[in-house]
Amino acid sequence: MSAIRRRKNSEASKATNSEKTNYDGDDDKKKKIDEEEEDNNKKKTKKPKKWSCVDTCCWLIGCICVTWWLLLFLYNAMPASFNQYVTEAITGPVPDPPGVKLRKEGLRVRHPVVFVPGIVTGGLELWEGKQCAEGLFRKRLWGGTFGEVYKRPLCWVEHMSLDNETGLDPSGIRVRPVSGLVAADYFAPGYFVWAVLIANLARIGYEEKTMYMASYDWRISYQNTEVRDQTLSRIKSHIELMVATSGGKKAVIIPHSMGVLYFLHFMKWVEAPAPMGGGGGPDWCSKHIKAVMNIGGPFLGVPKAVAGLFSSEAKDIAVARAIAPGFLDNDLFRLQTLQHAMKMTRTWDSTMSMVPKGGDIIWGGVDWSPEEICSPSGRKQRNNDTQANGDQTGNEVSQTKCVNYGRIVSFGKDVAEAPSSEIERIDFRDAVKGNSVANTTCKDVWTEYHDMGIGGIKAVAEYKTYTAGSIIDLLQFVAPKMMARGSAHFSYGIADNLDDPKYKHYKYWSNPLETKLPNAPDMEIFSMYGVGIPTERAYVYKLSPSAECYIPFQIDTSADDTEEDSCLNDGVYSVDGDETVPVLSAGFMCAKGWRGKTRFNPSGSRTYIREYDHSPPSHLLEGRGTQSGAHVDIMGNFALIEDIIRVAAGGSGEDLGGDQVYSGIFKWSEKINLQL
Repeated sequence: MSAIRRRKNSEASKATNSEKTNYDGDDDKKKKIDEEEEDNNKKKTKKPKKWSCVDTCCWLIGCICVTWWLLLFLYNAMPASFNQYVTEAITGPVPDPPGVKLRKEGLRVRHPVVFVPGIVTGGLELWEGKQCAEGLFRKRLWGGTFGEVYKRPLCWVEHMSLDNETGLDPSGIRVRPVSGLVAADYFAPGYFVWAVLIANLARIGYEEKTMYMASYDWRISYQNTEVRDQTLSRIKSHIELMVATSGGKKAVIIPHSMGVLYFLHFMKWVEAPAPMGGGGGPDWCSKHIKAVMNIGGPFLGVPKAVAGLFSSEAKDIAVARAIAPGFLDNDLFRLQTLQHAMKMTRTWDSTMSMVPKGGDIIWGGVDWSPEEICSPSGRKQRNNDTQANGDQTGNEVSQTKCVNYGRIVSFGKDVAEAPSSEIERIDFRDAVKGNSVANTTCKDVWTEYHDMGIGGIKAVAEYKTYTAGSIIDLLQFVAPKMMARGSAHFSYGIADNLDDPKYKHYKYWSNPLETKLPNAPDMEIFSMYGVGIPTERAYVYKLSPSAECYIPFQIDTSADDTEEDSCLNDGVYSVDGDETVPVLSAGFMCAKGWRGKTRFNPSGSRTYIREYDHSPPSHLLEGRGTQSGAHVDIMGNFALIEDIIRVAAGGSGEDLGGDQVYSGIFKWSEKINLQL
């Protein structure tokens, strides 16, 4: 037994010894591994960490977010008077707003005022929609935050489009204008339209019972606003009510942009007998309207409308396409941007009301135009001068070079500048359309260009250049369905005989060259607009790549002049204006067409031109500026607001000082050989 125990003990000791040696070996291995790992870590720490693009983006986004929240906190924490304090510290005492200034002078509310908003500035809300618009009842589809544009873009486009045959609501969709002053006080949060004017009128005693926003669906034709919504009847009844409740004081009407044409249509509609008109009789305007103060009115149309209908772009869109080629043409978030924009806007009949009117007589031909001299900026300021005979003194323009502004669309810079005798043109009107491309190739974004084919597209380019007289034929060729609707509601010519019974039709009522002003000799008409900003007047075009599928024409942004004060930049020829409406369109009717007793103004209503020389904001805290002449920003111009308040408080055009002119409008008007 003792021998067995000794053997077991010896075996156990051997086992423990062997385990110890194994453990010792394992420890040595672990030590070696740990030492190797430490060496590797040291080597890694010696090498700098590689910085990736993702790290940069995350860092940048983080910095932006932190900075944004910090600024937002500081903005909400600072006192309300801080902005004014900083501004006064930089520029000195800030002048009183017009309402405060005129209240100190003793001006008070007198005449009721009616605002008529223009295109795109009025809000639109949904009353009935498709399943994709669930939860949007009475939510704004246009105006406000525009949240639905990026949340559900295709659904938004479908609901903002009208029926391509009727120009009215598509089946199962009802989008209607927002009512009240909130319809167009702000276009988007922080971006005012009528808000500043409303606030200043309120400072002299105006309130909602003496102010009315004549909101309407700016997408549809003017007469159809009455057919569908009875908007014209509502405007008529509101004006009558406001005049009656103010003790018989006539209303002051303030239209802006396309609202100018809309109210021109209203003045003829309200006189015309029912059912086509409102049945107010020939003296309705004389009884109810003191003054019509038109702001930025495109009386004779705007070339910008041609570019919008022709290629769904203007200068800003064209430049964006040049910076990022193909970006706006490609499928972006399942939305082919420009194609969908064209498909949608070509259902809006109102856009056709702003196609240039008067043809070559007004806008010039291949060899001439009223402006002629390139002067988009850098002109000398004129003295104010009221001249009833339409002449103007001291109105010399700094001459740089002659431009063929009459060529509204030219294919190539060489065509835009060449003498007419050197331009070989092939008439496009009889060209055969064909070789159309299947819609599947174009991702089902159908536009009328898909029916033209390569032959029709080339025929348009081979005609070389288009004036205001041939623009209508061009649009009828490239967009026949759109123009078929438009031609039923709008006209673009000059009347030979205004007593012709055909001019009693509503299609002529928004064209000041084919209709008469109301029989209201005491009514005053103002044309108020900004000057001093380069404004689109003519375009250099080219055929775009992939013409079979995309919009086949685009502005040639490579067409440029090398001169410092050039009229040609990024394929666009500019003249003096408010950035949207050229001076010629905004001022001609009050400078010549309606001045004195003419066939367009048989009762001799007094007309005044009030131009506002553009001055950009002097610093960031000034916002969009109190002396801006830009098409929308002018609504915050202190001088314009003061003029409006003075008239609303009982003043006249003579009290304002008559005409206030800085441009060459009188000189240009005299070049137009129009029988008056």
